[in-house]
Amino acid sequence: MANRLNGKDAVVTGGAGGIGRQICLTLAAEGANVVVNDIGAARDGSGAAKEPVEDVVNTIKSKGGTAIANYDSVVDFAASERLIQTCVDTFGRIDILVNAHGNLRDKMIWNMSEDDWDSVINVHLKGTFNTCRHACVRMREQKSGRIINVTSDAWRGTVGHVNYGAAKGGVVSLTRSIALEMGRYGVTANCLAPIAATRMTFDDEVKAGMKKRLEAGLITKEQYDRFMSMPGPEHIPPIVAYLATDEAYNINGQVFHIEKGRVGIYSEPAEVRMIFNRGEIWDVEELIALMPLSLLHGYVNPVPPQPDK
Repeated sequence: MANRLNGKDAVVTGGAGGIGRQICLTLAAEGANVVVNDIGAARDGSGAAKEPVEDVVNTIKSKGGTAIANYDSVVDFAASERLIQTCVDTFGRIDILVNAHGNLRDKMIWNMSEDDWDSVINVHLKGTFNTCRHACVRMREQKSGRIINVTSDAWRGTVGHVNYGAAKGGVVSLTRSIALEMGRYGVTANCLAPIAATRMTFDDEVKAGMKKRLEAGLITKEQYDRFMSMPGPEHIPPIVAYLATDEAYNINGQVFHIEKGRVGIYSEPAEVRMIFNRGEIWDVEELIALMPLSLLHGYVNPVPPQPDK
């Protein structure tokens, strides 16, 4: 192994989970000193345990790597500052921040409680802001740093957990904004949308939910089969390590897809069609006449109304 990250100091949130654990092991194997952060909670964010975090740390140490455990909650602004400071105090600086923490509260929007919404938004979006905010203070001073935030393909829209889709969409926008603000200081911020079977994405409840969506016609058989054959998290970390290297200094504000045997990059959001008038306020009748022939030419509603059965 080339040890591309030799001497780099990293924080990985959600480091005890499936993808987070594999990322910690890979960064350490590439030579990074790793702060393994997690509260060791259940899939829905309840409970806490130190053992999963300690297991990752001990595994890294048994392979000759350097790691310490941290149990601060990323949802807490002050605790997130302590987390980043722990890396600086222990290893001297922070070069890499990977936000892989998360939880799930799956419900259709008409069944979702306020607590289901708040919990997922707080963990995914606020938690990512908290750690990035404090890390950026140090990285701006250092004039270097790598931020890799885990999003999901759900950022483009999803069924059965609108809270998760909204949070992951927010993570993409947050990351792209950080890239614009921090790029001049030598700091990059990119997103990763992985597909991997983990405790959070592939338990019995999730499988049952996907079957219900298939039966209700909300997803295709192809989408269902692809989900049910989801590979493990061991395929995810190499691109994280790559984005953390010096070689990736000029990659900023991008969203990458990663799964077994495949790496992709999402297109940049851009206006693709426009209509104009003479600067006057648009008339509704005018829009009714023009929109289907111009902006919406060729458009097909992906989920058209269904007649009552």
